[in-house]
Amino acid sequence: MSPRVRSVVVLLLVSASLASRGSAQATLVVRLTADPAKKEYRFEPSEVSVKPNDVVIFRVVSGAPHSIVFEGGGLSSQARGALNAALVRRAGDLSSPLLTNSGMEYRLVVPSLDPGSYPFYCLPHRAYDMRGELQVK
Repeated sequence: MSPRVRSVVVLLLVSASLASRGSAQATLVVRLTADPAKKEYRFEPSEVSVKPNDVVIFRVVSGAPHSIVFEGGGLSSQARGALNAALVRRAGDLSSPLLTNSGMEYRLVVPSLDPGSYPFYCLPHRAYDMRGELQVK
């Protein structure tokens, strides 16, 4: 192989490697916490910036049971279908199963959604305003 061809091949391999790093999926952890004595129930962080195919792990830290339910108002039928398909073992429309113990995790692979805000809440603690937001880029 000539030095020139070798240089082109190396350049292409380096470019492909850098491109694949830029499109790698991210894994983000959201902690579900509660302090009943203070009446504080929250997702930490409450706002999560994601891209399609990123993984969000919802981890129960305290105050179980918890769930993740996406707000349905204003969702297109395509977005509703994509979220429902992504919610493995869902308990209902746009709803994760109930997470009953500390340490339990629920894994969501972000589906292909239009950029924007997708609010969610914890059904058992909705009265305490336990909510969060998926910001899809």
